[in-house]
Amino acid sequence: MSTTIIPLLEKAQNASRSVKSSADAAKQAILRRIGALLQENAAAIMAENQKDLDAMADGDPRKDRLLLNERRIRDLAQSLEDIAMLPDPSGQLLSEKQLENGLLVRKVTAPLGVVGVIYESRPNVTVDVAALCIRSGNAAVLRGGTDAFHTNTILVSLIRRALEENSIDPDAVVLLPTDRALVNELLTATQYVDIIIPRGSQQLIDFVRQHSRVPVIETGAGVCHTYVESSADLEKAANIVTNAKVSRPSVCNALDTVIVDAGIAENFLLLLAPSLAAYNVEIFADEAAWPILEKVGYPYLQHAAEADFGREFLDFKCSVKTVDGPEAALSHIRRYSSRHSEAIITQNSTLGERFQQEVDAAAVYVNASTRFTDGGVFGLGAEIGISTQKLHARGPFALEKLVTEKWIVTGDGQTR
Repeated sequence: MSTTIIPLLEKAQNASRSVKSSADAAKQAILRRIGALLQENAAAIMAENQKDLDAMADGDPRKDRLLLNERRIRDLAQSLEDIAMLPDPSGQLLSEKQLENGLLVRKVTAPLGVVGVIYESRPNVTVDVAALCIRSGNAAVLRGGTDAFHTNTILVSLIRRALEENSIDPDAVVLLPTDRALVNELLTATQYVDIIIPRGSQQLIDFVRQHSRVPVIETGAGVCHTYVESSADLEKAANIVTNAKVSRPSVCNALDTVIVDAGIAENFLLLLAPSLAAYNVEIFADEAAWPILEKVGYPYLQHAAEADFGREFLDFKCSVKTVDGPEAALSHIRRYSSRHSEAIITQNSTLGERFQQEVDAAAVYVNASTRFTDGGVFGLGAEIGISTQKLHARGPFALEKLVTEKWIVTGDGQTR
């Protein structure tokens, strides 16, 4: 077991110069080669992935996030092509001016340097992060979870092979040991790491934020609400809520709480109940919603406790909150939102616009599912995660945000 990761971090820092100086075409070629290697080695990847799956309990909601099958591997390869086709965000001229003294002052984008990412059982993140970092001229230091150890190991070996085949230092992508004792060393390695990005549970994000001396961009935890307002098309609302909850419940943009106006609560919940029951969704209902669902014999019904609001379920579970109109709905969201993704279902366009303006979240929807909050869906190729903070990046944290700014000043002997 490793006692220090400093040599690995130093190698990544040295390798960052190699990828930073690579030509645009070379970085595109690396991504395409990684995509080809993923598909050529799909059987071996799935065999390693099965080792990780076998070690996880069948009822664990993280198991779906851990799974890599042929379709998901093809999707990863396609995302690499999508990223390769995006413009390189580094080296872009942002502004240029000549001062009265003759100095030429330009502002350009530049890679961040060494990007450290701490994440849990999502092996697709391994490929997405490596690809986004390579494309933007950064090195990637990856600290995945023990749940995905075998999968991450083979994925990183293929990524490093593609780098080496294209004459780039393979240490531009480094997989760290999963020993938890070494995490603090990463979080305090200010000499070698330029930014830390945690992706995973609120517990993980809180730990990184509290202990890191390296600058942190938060991504991950999503407590997502959908407010069904009194003017809503109830059939449309039921379809949206069902999609937001059941299409992939283990991801951060899945619905956690349904908020419904009291005046339509009975009609809406009676319409929604069969759709959620078909997926065995456990509902934690407040005092007003519980008797409505109990009357129709909803089979997976629980009384909601205070802890069931503001809770990220990551499973076939959700809470229901009834309110007396928009003010109460907005108040509930302000109190319990993680500022990830929020939605309103309404036919009142004025209220829809107000909701989008007032709700403080990275993505705010009118009459659509929160499941759309995704870098690939938004045309960004892929993402490192969904940033829920406000500095530097918010929403899908993708290629365009993996750069900083740099001032380039050219003179001819000027002094001040």
